[in-house]
Formats: sequence, structure tokens, C-alpha cells
Amino acid sequence: MSSPVKIDVPAHEIVADFLKKNAAKIQQQQFVALKVNDRILDLKTVFEETKQVELIPLQSKEGLHILRHSSAHLMAQAVTQLFPGTMLTIGPTIENGFYYDFDSNHTFSPADFEAIEQRMTELARADIQVKRREVSRLKAIEYYKTEQQDPYKLELLEEFTDETVSFYDQGDFTDLCRGPHLPATSFIRFFKLLNVAGAYWRGDERNKMLQRIYGTAFSDKKALRQYLHNLEEAKKRDHRKLGRDLELFSIEQEFGSGLPLWHPKGALVRTIMEDFWKREHLKNGYQMVMTPHIAKVDLWKKSGHWDFYRENMYSPIKVEAQDFVIKPMNCPGHVKIYQSKLRSYREFPLRWAELGTVYRFERSGVLHGLTRVRGFTQDDAHVFCRPDQLHDEIIKVIDFVLFILRTFGFSEYDVYLSTKPEKSVGSDEHWELATEALREALEYTKLDYEIDPGEGVFYGPKIDLKIKDALQRAWQCSTIQVDFNLPQRFDMTYIGEDGKEHRPIMIHRALMGSVERFFAILIEHYNGALPSWLAPVQVIILSIADRHLPYARELQAHLKSNDIRVEIDERNEKINYKIREAQVQKIPYMIILGDQEVQDKNIALRHRKQGDLGKMSLDNFLNKLLTEIKEKSIM
Repeated sequence: MSSPVKIDVPAHEIVADFLKKNAAKIQQQQFVALKVNDRILDLKTVFEETKQVELIPLQSKEGLHILRHSSAHLMAQAVTQLFPGTMLTIGPTIENGFYYDFDSNHTFSPADFEAIEQRMTELARADIQVKRREVSRLKAIEYYKTEQQDPYKLELLEEFTDETVSFYDQGDFTDLCRGPHLPATSFIRFFKLLNVAGAYWRGDERNKMLQRIYGTAFSDKKALRQYLHNLEEAKKRDHRKLGRDLELFSIEQEFGSGLPLWHPKGALVRTIMEDFWKREHLKNGYQMVMTPHIAKVDLWKKSGHWDFYRENMYSPIKVEAQDFVIKPMNCPGHVKIYQSKLRSYREFPLRWAELGTVYRFERSGVLHGLTRVRGFTQDDAHVFCRPDQLHDEIIKVIDFVLFILRTFGFSEYDVYLSTKPEKSVGSDEHWELATEALREALEYTKLDYEIDPGEGVFYGPKIDLKIKDALQRAWQCSTIQVDFNLPQRFDMTYIGEDGKEHRPIMIHRALMGSVERFFAILIEHYNGALPSWLAPVQVIILSIADRHLPYARELQAHLKSNDIRVEIDERNEKINYKIREAQVQKIPYMIILGDQEVQDKNIALRHRKQGDLGKMSLDNFLNKLLTEIKEKSIM
């Protein structure tokens, strides 16, 4: 990504015109916008006084965001030209792309994409100038009432509080938008429409179903091609398909959507993950706790979840005339364990961990394999500490997060500091203290991070780590949250060194996020070929003929005695077929046995990626494999 360039722009001069006149003096990049005091503006902005600005290149993160936003407008212009009567709703950018929701009598399908893309290309080549104009909100309302008769834009305008709003015009196309946008359509060259889906207006299933067309755009052809290649590769790596092919898990509609069933191999991998997780937590000073799956409604009202999280909770169930709720979170249970006795300052920090299964009401339209389910297990933990311990405890959690992610093979991640949302509880003072504590910890650990405004949870700010997989896709997993709210709501106290009552601070944290989601990410990251320490079957013994089976069983017994997960393919099939089957099942190592191996009491070894490794003794192979497992090798 290119870095912004700073220049001084004279008063009363259009920035774009100034750039043209001084092109020879300014670093040669394709600039698409400018930034002043963290506010991004169009290049056609005029200032009343000389102003220093940062120029934003097309290749920068902000530049790509603007490119994709403008591409959504270009797509909308093409659609309204090709399909008259189509009404516009909203067209935002998303990660790596954009979409626009349309209300149209025409049913869109991928078959329409070629025509839409062709019209977009024509409009882009026409180099249509994009112009911003401001009008009063009342005038905009009148425009959409009389000229456009568009109820969607009217609904948006009714919620606006500013006296003026902005329109963007490109040729005969006009759209209500805050911007900023590209100076002209000719900047949009490398784009692709991807798919179409249904979407309720404003995400509310009580509203009309619209048609959402997704697309992507990049600043150069190479980046677009790479992204499209990765999309095709992602289809091959889809954990839902691999989960079925490798017999790891299934989701049966008769059992319930979003409720996975773990098959023996999948449950084994999950057990390996969880055992590792528990061992490392015990090493890092955590204690294990367990909490029930249901609790009285009053508990959730006291915690604040009933008011702030109710739409994601299941309806109460009656138990002996009392209302109980299936838990969406583990934290209130840990709070009640804390309150089971009087606490002293000498006990802190308390670090309690639980692989706690929770249940959340997710709409059927958003369920997706293991990445979005209705019942899942959080690798949850809560740290209760004194104020003087907060800084060190956050740093320890960050270090622990990075250790866990690296062990599973993730070394790239984006880090975000998510701040106070609109709907929140607690005092501004506590929010500021919590946010600053997280910020200081990030600075201390020298992690690059971005501010994610308004994306904290209702009770506190948080650090989010999004891991990058083999296809450079970002996945939300780890989170660290500082909470002053629950200790206050539950009146949690401890006796300080001064003999008086004090309030502890609570840190919520998850390293993997949820076992289900992390499992899905692992499957797609490794394309099903899990590292040998995680693989459900680490070794398979392939006998060429039945006369080799006694030796195969002898080897199997020896490997099993060393805790190696090993199977024998005893089928009466040709050896090449058995090898292909083992490759399809992604088994790390194949031991091939024939007359010579039986006679010499050694093995012929094959690796799923490296191919034939030659002959060796069983003990040499065992030492090699045990080292891989001990070191958590990701090969």
C-alpha cells in the first residue's frame, strides 16, 4: 500500500486543479481524495484558507474504500439504465468489495452480470465527472417524494438530523450519499460482479425482500486476478464440504439448523485442541471452572444482557413456575463463583477459564457451517484483578493470545481497539480508563493496531485480533475486553490491604473465539490437511498383500503404544488406489509394506505433500513423528 503525501493547498482553489498544475512536483501517484484532521474529502474540495492536506492514493486502504464505494454507484447507474424502474436503497463497501440493494421487478441472476459489467465498463471509459452538491434535507425529501417516488431514500432522510445532505451526480445518475467519491468514473477499471442474494431492507425480516448484488474492485489487474483466484480456492477449501468428505462433522436439519454434530474424527481433533488449551491455561496460572447451561432470567437482567442482548437470546422456559434462560454468555456464572466467598486482595489475580457452551438466536439466513451456529463453545476466561494489576494482566493475555495463534499456524493478524458503542452502560470515566488500559498495553507490546470506533461491547472496550489465513482472509477470533460494569452491577468487592472494600476489575477474553469457528478456520487454512499433531489419523499402514498384515498389526501396536493415531487399510485393493485414498483423506504419513519391508523389518514411508521419503526403520520414523508432535510442527 502507498502512503499519503502531504501538500499545502492555496485558498479558493479546487484541490484537483492544483494537483494538475503541480503534477511535476508531486510524487507520481494516482490520488483520489484528501484527508484533513482525519476527515476524508473529495479532491474537488475548495478551502477558504491555505490548508495542509494528506493526499490519498488509489492504492491505499482509504483509496480502495473510495474506489469500491464509487464502484457500487457505478453498478447502480448501470443497473438503473439496463432495468428501468429499479429503485435504489443502499450501496456500502464491505471487506474486499461492495454491494448494492435493489428493489426491482426484474429477478437478477449471474446471467445478468455480463451485461451489467459491460455497461459499467462503458460508463467508466466515458470518464464521467463525479460531482458533489449539497441541498437542504427538506428539498431532498421533496425530490424523492415527487421526482423519484423512492420510499427507501425517504425513510433514510426522515432519520437524518443535519439540515443539509449531499448528492453525488455522474451524468444522468444521482444518488444520496455522504461520500467521498472518485473524481471521475475512469478511475474504475478493474472490477468484477460476484453474486446475488436476497436481503431484507435494513436487515429486518419484517421488511420487503430486496436483491443484493455483490462485487469487488481493485486498483490493478494483478490484485483483482489474485482475489478472484483466492475466491475459487476458497470454494475448494470450504469447511462444510471438507467436513463432510473427511467425516468430521455434519449439520442435520432434523436435529436443527446451526447445531453441529461432531463425528468421531472431528470430535477427536476437537478433543486434541481442547486438551492442549487446558494444559496451556494451567501452565499460565488459570484455574478451570464450569457453569450450568441455563440460569434464571433475573440473573440476565442484573447482568444487563436482558436489556442489551435480548434479541440474541432464546425465549425463557418455565421451570416450576420460574423463568429460566439458556445462557448466551458464561461471564455471569463466573461472577457468581467469585461471590461465593469473601475475597482478599492477596488472592488476586484470579484467572478462571471455561470451555463453556453457549446458545444464541441466529437467524437462519446467516447460519454458515461452523462459522455461524446457534450453539457453540467459547474458549472463555475471566481475569479478576486489582487496578494496579490491570496493565500487566492485559499484556499477559496478549502474549497468551499470540502464543496460541502461532501454535496453530497463524502468524499474520490485524489488531483493532474497539471503542464505546452508541448503546452502552457505565460511566464515561470507566470507559476512558478501560480504553486507555487497552491502548497502553498495545503500545507496550508494540503491536500495530487500528481504532475501530463504536465497535466495543455494551459493557466495555475491547481488543480484537483478526487472523489471516492461507488465502489472506481475515477472521475475527481473539478478543480482550476490560469491564468495570459487571463488577459494579453485581456489587463485587474484595478486602484491600487497608481493610476496606474495593471493586475488582474484570477482563473478559477468548483466545480462539469459539471452538467451532476456529475449527472451521483451521480446516480452510490447511485445506483439510491438518498438521500431524492435530490430524485425527496421523499414520496409515498400507499393505500390498494380505500376507503383510501380521507385520502391519505389529507396527500398529508399537505406534499405538507411543500414543500415535494409526490405522491399517486392510482392504483387498491395489496399493496405488490405497495411496490415493489416503491422500484424499489428508493423512500425514503412509507406511507402505511389501515383501522387502517385512523381510528387512523396516518401512517404506510416504508423506502426503513430500511424496516418497524412502526406507527407514520404524524407530527412526517414530522419533521423527514424535518430534513433530512435541514441537507442534505445522508442515
